[in-house]
Amino acid sequence: MGRIAQRRPAATPASAGQAARRQAILRAAAELGAEAEFDRVQMADLANRAGVALGTLYRYFPTKTEVFATLFQECIATFVADQWRPPSGADVLEQIGRNLAALNATLLRSPRLCSAMLRATAAAYMGQPPPELLWLESESALTQAILDTLGVEQPNSDDHGTTLLLIYSWWGVLTSSLSRRMSPDHAERELCRAASLILANYVA
Repeated sequence: MGRIAQRRPAATPASAGQAARRQAILRAAAELGAEAEFDRVQMADLANRAGVALGTLYRYFPTKTEVFATLFQECIATFVADQWRPPSGADVLEQIGRNLAALNATLLRSPRLCSAMLRATAAAYMGQPPPELLWLESESALTQAILDTLGVEQPNSDDHGTTLLLIYSWWGVLTSSLSRRMSPDHAERELCRAASLILANYVA
């Protein structure tokens, strides 16, 4: 019986050129993920679209799952940086719900890509992912955005746990919206309700 190859850790870009190649891979994943179903996207296709050698692709992303799970994190981080709105006279918890609804709307502009990223992220969690893919349990951009909106400057484990509950709720609403079981208006109402219930202790 042949030996099972051990999983190699993904390489971290050490130069501007390497970082650019890694970003090219993620851009290629975004394009191919929008064009074809997840199962039909092959690593060779990603390498060709990104203009990198197949070995380079495997160096930064040992599996296709890691490519799309990482892309999911990057899409969320980009939304938080560019579109997450602070409360301006409106209810803080309602604004968090609306921000989450706006994030869903952004991700759902490409349903096929959204499906691929959700599937990859779920698959990563069910395996033995590297720490960087466990973004729900880490200092993710989404976690930090929620805590910043609440005005929590030095979060403790309870703050992170409460925020995580809201993110789990957001994940469920996104999945329901993707499968068309929930309209955009319904999704926004549910996310605002989830924020108001889960984060109630953070407002006077």
